[in-house]
Amino acid sequence: MTDRDAGVRYVHPEWSSRWAFVLAATGSAVGLGNVWKFPYMAGAGGGGAFVLVYIFCVALIGVPIMMSEIMLGRRARRSPVNTMRVLAREAGASPIWQLVGWMGMVTGFLILSFYSVVAGWTMAYVFRVADGAILAQSPLGVRQAFGALVGDPRQGLLWHTLFMLMTTAVVARGVRAGLERAVKLMMPALFLLLLALVFYAVRNGAFREGFEFLFRTDFTKLTPAVLLGAMGQAFFSLSLGMGAIMVYGSYLPRRSSIAGTTLVIVAADTMVALLAGLAVFPIVFANGMEPASGPSLIFQTLPLAFGQMPGGAVWGGLFFVLLVLAAWTSSISLIEPAVAWLTEARGVHRAAASALAGLLAWSLGILTVMSFSDWAFEFKFLGMQKANGFFDILDILTTNLTLPLGGILIVAFAGWVMPRALAGEELDVRSRTAFELWSWLARYVAPALVTVLLVFLLLGNYLYA
Repeated sequence: MTDRDAGVRYVHPEWSSRWAFVLAATGSAVGLGNVWKFPYMAGAGGGGAFVLVYIFCVALIGVPIMMSEIMLGRRARRSPVNTMRVLAREAGASPIWQLVGWMGMVTGFLILSFYSVVAGWTMAYVFRVADGAILAQSPLGVRQAFGALVGDPRQGLLWHTLFMLMTTAVVARGVRAGLERAVKLMMPALFLLLLALVFYAVRNGAFREGFEFLFRTDFTKLTPAVLLGAMGQAFFSLSLGMGAIMVYGSYLPRRSSIAGTTLVIVAADTMVALLAGLAVFPIVFANGMEPASGPSLIFQTLPLAFGQMPGGAVWGGLFFVLLVLAAWTSSISLIEPAVAWLTEARGVHRAAASALAGLLAWSLGILTVMSFSDWAFEFKFLGMQKANGFFDILDILTTNLTLPLGGILIVAFAGWVMPRALAGEELDVRSRTAFELWSWLARYVAPALVTVLLVFLLLGNYLYA
């Protein structure tokens, strides 16, 4: 294809098959957001109440927004910035809509900057678990070991740097040779390991207590903070509002069903999140730990589990390797929108574009590295005390603000600005009823729900002051 406005001839890549796209998009969605973030968010949100709102948000908000992102990307077959510019022109709308693409690209950068730091912790744990030293620790010893890791800026910067180098190296190789080749092996393996951990939790953990905590609904727990956290987690986990799904959709073959593909991705992503909770919480309760212990939960509980398993060092080391690989596929999707824009609109060689984008995200990530040591500071958000400065600010800004705002604008464009005939042609929904359901969710339900929750966000600090 040729982007005439940019004056550069650019051949847009394409997945080899629908299945390759499903694995890649699932790899983008399934990562640290499911295995690391979901358990501690559910723990902080009271368990079942959080899970209920999360599933509600995924069904009524996540599905229509993901379908819209894939549809827009495949229609224009460009980076998110140029997708919104080209489709706005096609619909006779204002070119200002391209700001949606810019916001998604910037959001991806912000998330990648702190996501890479956390992924670096998982890399460090590959060696700490595999050598067996940390597995012999008590719960208190495990917590202290993790605190020593994140509190050392030199170690944090080292692992953050290594992970960013891994990310840019794969992105530089392209869509098929890099990402597609890797996810065909990594995602099934991670899923099988999660099943093995759940089986272990059934046999050796306080599984009943963990199951009840995860699925028992206490509506008194539904505070504005829990509602916002569940909605933000739905966006974060599904990679919505950051341009990743849109640019992946631009590589989707024309013959593939957007609706069916979306449901498969959402179902797989939600299943992994719930399996992660079922693997983690029984271990939490069996060891007398606090389920609301925050971002460090996954690093405190899994070493205890592996320490009690036969061959725990091998299983634990392998699990953290695969967790790194899952994080790897997600980080690639976060940086891909910027790389795609640089290559198609500015004619930058893909390797150089990957290096430039990676360097910028790495530099911003230094703020997160230092947020757990010298640059830590506290503040309150929705009545909750935050202690990790820039890390918490970036997390709150993206998860609770720019991701939902980007989602609103995407479904507003797909539902109200894009001609219905073009939307119907691109979605290719076999049933008229199914298309009208998507249209109703995209035009009314998803924007209304996200708007209400954003109002809670804007008023929250005032209400909790």
